[in-house]
This record gives sequence, C-alpha cells and structure tokens, in this order.
Amino acid sequence: MRFTRIFPLFAPLVIISAAFYLGQFSAAQDEPGARIHQASVRESIAWGLPPVATPLDNPQMPEKIALGRRLYYDPILSVDNTVACATCHNPVRGFTDGKQFAHGVRNQRAARNAPTLLNVAFLGDFFWDGRAATLEKQVEDPVKNPKEMDNTVVAVEDRLNQNPAYRRQFEKAFGPGPITFANVEKAIASFERTLVSGGSGFDRFHYGGDKSALTPAAQRGLQIFMRKDKGNCAACHGIDNRYPHFQFEEDSGGVGKKKRFVTAAAIPDEERFSLFTDRKFHNTGIGADRHGNYKDLGRYAVSHKEEDKGAFRTPSLRNVALTAPYMHDGSLKTLKDVIDFYVRGGNRNPHQDELIHPLRLTRQERSDLLAFLQSLTGEIPPDSGPPPAEPAPNRAAR
Repeated sequence: MRFTRIFPLFAPLVIISAAFYLGQFSAAQDEPGARIHQASVRESIAWGLPPVATPLDNPQMPEKIALGRRLYYDPILSVDNTVACATCHNPVRGFTDGKQFAHGVRNQRAARNAPTLLNVAFLGDFFWDGRAATLEKQVEDPVKNPKEMDNTVVAVEDRLNQNPAYRRQFEKAFGPGPITFANVEKAIASFERTLVSGGSGFDRFHYGGDKSALTPAAQRGLQIFMRKDKGNCAACHGIDNRYPHFQFEEDSGGVGKKKRFVTAAAIPDEERFSLFTDRKFHNTGIGADRHGNYKDLGRYAVSHKEEDKGAFRTPSLRNVALTAPYMHDGSLKTLKDVIDFYVRGGNRNPHQDELIHPLRLTRQERSDLLAFLQSLTGEIPPDSGPPPAEPAPNRAAR
C-alpha cells in the first residue's frame, strides 16, 4: 500500500444561481440518451475513479478553486473580452462546445475539436497532441493562440491587476503581491481538477453492485466492449486499471516540465479504476489516407518521431454521449458514426496503430455497444457552473 498526503477531492464553493446557469448556457443534447445529472456532494460521484493527484506546488484550496472558477467563466482573459474558457468548454455540453472545431475571438476557427474537461485531472499530457505536460501549463496555450483568445501573458496580468475585485480574490488565494500569470494558471488548474465525473450507470453496475443500473442491451454492449474477438475497445479505453501513476521525468517533450504529484488518499495496490483511456497516442486513420498524407500530423509535431505521425491522445469515454462531434477533427457526428468507423477498420495508412482493424459486429451488437457507451454518462460535479456575481466590498457607514 502506498501512503501519500491527503487532499480533499472537492472543496466547498458557493452555490450557483440556477437561473444564471441556464440563462448563460442553453443545453442541447445531440446524442440519444445523453443527459446531465447534477450531483450533490457525495462519494458516489467518484465511483470508478481514482483520487485526484495534485502538484506539490499547487495544493487544492477553497479560495484558489473559487478564483479559478471565476477566471474560467470570465472572457477577461481574451484580447477583446469575448471568449472565456467556458466558450469552448461549456458545462451543459459536457464541457465541450458541440462544434466540429473550436471558435475563438473574431469567430476564428481553431484547428481541432474542443475536448471535454470532465475528468481532465486524470490525464498525463494535455491537448490532442500532448504538447502541455501539466494542467497548469495547459492554461497558457489558448490565451496566446491567435485563433482562440489571441492575448499575451503581460496583457492579462495588466488587466487583472487593474481590477480591484480580482486583486482582492488573488490576495485571498495567494497572499499579497501583484497578480502573476503563473498564479492565473494555478487557479484555473485547481478549478479544473474539481471537474470529476463518475457515478454513471456503468459505475453503479460495476462498482456499486446495482445490477439494474445497466439495461440488458448495455450489459451485452459491455461484453462486446471487453471481448478481444469483438470490439476490443478496452485495449485503449481500459476498465479496471491500476492507479494511473504520473510520470516524474523532468523533460516531457511538451510544454513545461513534469512536476511531482501527490494523491488524495492512501490507495491499495490491488484497487482498480476505470478511466476509459490509456493516456497514450494512437493513429486510427482519422484525417489520413493510405499514402501517408495527413491533414494534421498530431503527436509528431511534438515528438518528431516518425511513428507518431497522425497519432492523437486517446480520449476518455466517460460522458462520451455528451461530447459530440467526435475525434480530433470533429469529423464523426454521432456515436453510431464512431462505431461504424471502427467496424470498417479506420482509415488505412502507413502509421495506423496495429490495434485498429476491421471488426465483425452484427447490427444488434453495434446497437448494444452504443447502449453501453450511453451508460457512461456520469454526474456533473456541484459548483462547476458559472459563479455568482462578485459581492461589492463593504463600505464604512458615513
């Protein structure tokens, strides 16, 4: 058994206004069976998931999480005050935006689909190509990207330092002194580590022992998902894996450095979790042709390894019914399209992963597999929507 420091998985935050939440972000679920479950604070939301690992230099604190939440929903980080983190990672769309490609300032189209931020705390590298080594460094890229927020670190610092409300909140979270972008990164990353979503039908069935939590079709789909002679989906989207150790190498090949992490609790070595991702990079053939021509080189642009051409990070399948369209280029509109793509064996190309090959699935088996994928919709953590308005400072009576 490994014993590590104990950090709270969730920090108490102020309850949001439901009217504001619904007014700012209109829900639209494109997949059949997609439904968001708003959770109360209880342990079942984390069923099937490991404790959250936290960098030693950025422990979770309520004041820091509250600040990160405010920054996440505030377009103040963008050059023209029009784009926030939540623009592309909207809570009512499973923390995605429902578009094929993310859109930034001046309605510019980004190069890739916006992935969900639910359970982002459990990833080892960030973005589709893994170019950011930590959740903290991930914050900087969209701020500086000309097709997203198109801003600079210095401009963000100047703008926040001129804002009395933010100066007060940064002082509560980090102590006195000028606001720095490094602390902006720490605050937003702290909030994003609270976006833990478990408690799905699969979790209630598999970890909670509720055999009625999955329909008969979803139970058959689970078997197809696991069987090597059928879907073999679990080869990349694993179930019952050991604790996902964070790598401690100094140079990751991405942006920034790896940091030492501590986990949130003592974890028995035999305990298993289901992240539904191997946190690796695979070439499925999306955006490639058989001659090795790629619309997007993916991981290769970071690693410069020939075998990484056209490879992209394996996304978690948790909450997958909420996050259409799919793949790094958003080219597959529905989960049925995704299943059909894999049944065909993807798109053949010189660097396609050896795990990708044509599958022999009947129509009924495809339908059952779809039912199982829809059972992976979990509960959205509380206090993850837009925060209430900043209260005005108390003024002394005249």
